[in-house]
Amino acid sequence: MAVKRAIGLMSGTSLDGVDVALIETDGSVIARFGPVFYRPYTEDERALLRAAIAEAVALSERTARPGSLVAAEAFVTASHAEAVEQLLAANAIAAADIDIVGFHGQTVLHRPAQGLTVQIGDGAALARRLGITIAYDFRAADVAAGGQGAPLVPIFHQALARELDRPLPIAVLNIGGVANVTYVADHEDPVACDTGPGNVLIDDFLRARAGHAFDDNGAMAARGTVDQAFVTRILADPFFAAKPPKSLDRNAFAYAHLDMPSCSVDDGAATLAALTAAAVARIVPHLPRVPKSWVVAGGGGRNKTLVKMLVEKLAPATVETADAVGWSVDSLEAQAFAYFAVRTLNGLPITFPSTTGVPRPMAGGVIVDAAGRRVRTPISPLTAER
Repeated sequence: MAVKRAIGLMSGTSLDGVDVALIETDGSVIARFGPVFYRPYTEDERALLRAAIAEAVALSERTARPGSLVAAEAFVTASHAEAVEQLLAANAIAAADIDIVGFHGQTVLHRPAQGLTVQIGDGAALARRLGITIAYDFRAADVAAGGQGAPLVPIFHQALARELDRPLPIAVLNIGGVANVTYVADHEDPVACDTGPGNVLIDDFLRARAGHAFDDNGAMAARGTVDQAFVTRILADPFFAAKPPKSLDRNAFAYAHLDMPSCSVDDGAATLAALTAAAVARIVPHLPRVPKSWVVAGGGGRNKTLVKMLVEKLAPATVETADAVGWSVDSLEAQAFAYFAVRTLNGLPITFPSTTGVPRPMAGGVIVDAAGRRVRTPISPLTAER
C-alpha cells in the first residue's frame, strides 16, 4: 500500500491541550516521523471541558449535545483546527500535501458496558475548515460490536515496539488521565487494557487543593509521604483484579478523593502517584508473560517521581521513557491517530479481541472528504493484519 502523509490529533482526559503530529505511513510500517505541535488549553477552556464532562454523565444517546456540550464541541473542533493550521504554517506545509487527518475528539463519557462512548468534535466541520480529508469517531464501531472501545493505541505501540532494540516482551505504558498498557511479544497478538487512574486523580487533587494544573516533574510528590493504607484501600476495587481487556471512564475513580485523608498537598500528590504505579504493577500477573522492558509515554512520563515509583514496582524489568528510546513522550498518541487514519483509509482493523475484547478484528472510524461529505464508515469486521 502507498505511503500517506497523515496528521494525528489528540486531546486526552488530562484536558491539558491538543497534541498534533505528522507521520508518513502505509498503515502498517511507519516510514517517517514529521513535525509535532502543541496547543495548550487555557484554564477557561479547561473549565468548559470539565463542565461538558459533568453534563455528559446523564447522556444515554451518544449524539445528544445538551447544555454546555454544544459550546464544548464547537470549541474542540475550532481548537483542533487552529492546532493543525499552526503546525502547517510553522513548517511551510500546504494543506493539499496532507492526505488525511486523524481526529480523536474529546472523550466526555466512556461506558462500554452500556454500549456508550462519546467523543465530541465535529469531523465534517473540521474537514471543511481545513480542506483535508478527516477520519474520526474511531471508538464507536468497536463498542457497538461489544468491545471496550479502548485502548485504541496497541496496534501502533506494536508497530513501534517491534522495531525497538529491547528484550521482549515489551510493555508500552501510556499515562494520560487514564493509564493503559500494551504487551508486545514476537508472534503474539498485542494484549492491552487500561490499568487504572493515570494523571487524572493527581491533577484533580492539585487543582482543588492548591490551584495547580499538575505536579510539574513530580516535584510535590517527591517531597511527600505515601499513605499506603489509602493505596491499599483503593486497590481493593474489583477493577484491579479483573483480567484484560478492560477500560475506564475518566471519572471512574473520582470517589477516591472522598476517601483521601486530611493530608498535605505534597503527601496527597505522593499518595496518588503511588496509586497509579501500584495499579500498573497489578496488571503484570494478568499478562501472558512478565515484560522485560517497559516504555513510558504520556504526561506521566514527565513525572519523575512517578517514573521512579514504576522503576521500583516493575523491577527487575527495565523502565525507560519514550524520549529515552527515541520516541516521543508527548506526541505518541497524536502520532497513533495519524496511523489509525491511514489504517481506516486502507480498510485495516484498529481493534482486536486481545486489546478491546471485540469479537473479531474491527475497522473503525468515519471518513469525510475535504468538503465534509461522508465517504465511508468501515464498521464491518476484517481480517487482522499484523
